[in-house]
Amino acid sequence: MESTGESWKPVYNLLEGTFAVFLVNAAHVKNVPGRKMDKAEARWLAKLMRDGLLQASFIPPAGQRDVRDLTRYRTKLVQERSREVNRVQGV
Repeated sequence: MESTGESWKPVYNLLEGTFAVFLVNAAHVKNVPGRKMDKAEARWLAKLMRDGLLQASFIPPAGQRDVRDLTRYRTKLVQERSREVNRVQGV
């Protein structure tokens, strides 16, 4: 699976315990020669992985991912609160 944006997370979380899922950096895949079409991309990535041309990205354990998500969410809430305080003070 190619890691582009946030779209890989739900699929990875769903398949994590069932299959051996490899997440590869999209920039690394872009540097590997070959065509990337939507229909053939999964087969192409599987062939590259079998041939050892791709390296799986590090994905932390589920508990650590949860802590990271909560920390990011808390940071976002603190920033939103600060924006609102500054807006009210400006009014």
